[in-house]
Parts: sequence; C-alpha cells; structure tokens
Amino acid sequence: MIEKRDIRALTKEELRAFFVSSGDKPFRGNQVYEWLWSKAAHSFDDMTNISKETRAMLEENFVINHIKVDQMQRSMDGTIKNAIKLHDNLVVESVLIPTDTRTTACVSSQVGCSLDCNFCATARLKRMRNLNPDEIYDQVVAIDQQSRLYHNHKLSNIVFMGMGEPLLNYNNVLKAIDMITSDEGLGMSAKRITLSTVGIPKMIKRMADEEVKFNLAVSLHSAIDVVRTRMMPINEKSNLDELLDALQYWYLKTKRRITFEYVVWKDINDQQKDANALVDYCKKVPCKVNLIEYNAIDDGEFQQASPEAIAMYVKALESNNIVVNIRRSRGKDIDAACGQLANKTT
Repeated sequence: MIEKRDIRALTKEELRAFFVSSGDKPFRGNQVYEWLWSKAAHSFDDMTNISKETRAMLEENFVINHIKVDQMQRSMDGTIKNAIKLHDNLVVESVLIPTDTRTTACVSSQVGCSLDCNFCATARLKRMRNLNPDEIYDQVVAIDQQSRLYHNHKLSNIVFMGMGEPLLNYNNVLKAIDMITSDEGLGMSAKRITLSTVGIPKMIKRMADEEVKFNLAVSLHSAIDVVRTRMMPINEKSNLDELLDALQYWYLKTKRRITFEYVVWKDINDQQKDANALVDYCKKVPCKVNLIEYNAIDDGEFQQASPEAIAMYVKALESNNIVVNIRRSRGKDIDAACGQLANKTT
C-alpha cells in the first residue's frame, strides 16, 4: 500500500515535476497548486477543472491534511474562538478579534508551548509539536471566512500571538507567512502581519538578515532582569541586554520600530521604578508600547494592577515622547483573551 504524502508539503515545481513523471502536462501542477492554496480546497473532489481520473490518481498518492474547526465559541463582544482539530487529532486554538473598523486573526504556531511563562495558560500545556505551514495558513483562511460571514468584510490583520513561540517554529512560520502574502495564496500585505515573540536574540537577528517585511512585537513585561526572569524563565538564557542588542540590530536592518507588549501586575511590576526602567529601555531602540490588560488564569498568583499604576506608566512613557496604547482584552468570557488559550472550550 502506498504511503500517501501531504500534498501541501510540495512546492509548485515539485507538483509540476510529479505530473510530468506521471505522463501529464506540467501546467496541471499549476492548477492543483491554485486549488490547494488560493482556493483552499479541502479535498481533491473540489478540483472541478481537473478530470476525475486525475483526481483519483491524486487521491491514491496524496492527502490534504486540512484543519477542522472542531468547536467555535462567540463572545458577547463579537470575538470568536476556534478549537482547531489537526489531522492527528491534536488541538490548537485561534481567535478572531473584531473592532469597528477591522478584524484580526490571532493564530497559533505550536501545539502547546515549551517556554514556561508563569502568567500564561498555554505554558501549562507541554509542547507536543510544531504546526506545519499549511496548518498555520488554514487558521487564517478559516478566520477570514468567519470575518466575511459575521462582520461583512475580509480579514484585515494577523498576529502570531496564539499558542506557541513562533521563533521556535521559525521555518514553518516563515513559509506560512510567505504563502499568506503571496499572490498565489491570500495576497495579504506583510505590513498587516505581526509576529510576537518572547524575544530570542539569534532568531530576531536572523529575521533581520532575511529582510522579512512583517512587524515585530516582543513580550517584555519588565525591563528589570530579576523581575522579568521571575515571570519569563527564558530571560535567564537571553537577558535584557542581549535582547536589546538583537532589537537594535533589527531596527538597523529593517528600519521598523518594535512593539513592546507589556502587562502590569499588582505587586510585581507596578512601581515607579518599573516604569522608569521601561522608559530607559525604550529610549535605546525605536519602539512603541502596548499596555495589555491582564487576563487571569484561575490561580490568582498574578493580578491586574490598579488603574493608578497603569496611569503612572502612561504618564512616564508619554512624558518621554514614547508612544503608548492601552489594549483592552476581548473575548474574556470565552477564555479567548491574551494569555488564556489553553484548549478550554467548556
């Protein structure tokens, strides 16, 4: 029995070569490639401009490992959370985040996560595997369809802020972004895509060297090493100075400023010294700051800081001409907000 291959792991050139070796014309590979990507076909039977014999031959040799939206939850604020079942029955989550003017897809890059950030629900799931490029791509397609259905316009933006650390699945994430931005895929602008990372210096430098066109966000949460390490153990391996060196390199190569994602927690990083440290760090690289509302993950160890603490941060940043935005969380009632993705669907 022939072991079927994942057809979307093949390049267009490999598909063309397959058809030539099968005695067909190379353009047939172009047709199939279009069905697989820009038309997001779920099965070979969907490929209606290809003969039944050719479709049967494809069925004998290949599989389309398409994702399935196994469960969809809608929040009171319009946010949608998808439980995505993969071909091997593992599950990840993705989120559609609507505003009055746009819709954003928050997509996952790994099943689980290995980084152990103490405030994040996903970190409590062990990392099972990386997602393939097509599995990342399919999340975006599904959310684009939901955006059109429920919000009457196509998907506007994509953030890699779902389950997993994108830079620990580097090759697959970049392949997915290449297809999302390709005219042969979804044709989205790279400027509307943001990759969010805990900050892995060597991989940030690699992205800069490869001249990627998407935006970079870094989960910072403290500009004091001992505080950041308490929340994010990876800071022991790559401290704030090493991260800063990589971010300065990123800006030197790309000329695009970084977004710092920053949560303020009660009794952890809510003092004036914490805000001052952030200001000093921000002055060293062109950036803006998103202050993010914290979303509890049941145990109460981390608690949202007071409004006064948030105001103190805003004042400190704005008085130093650093752009700051306060991000209110969406989808909290269905555990779809930032840091809550942990395959909780009930």
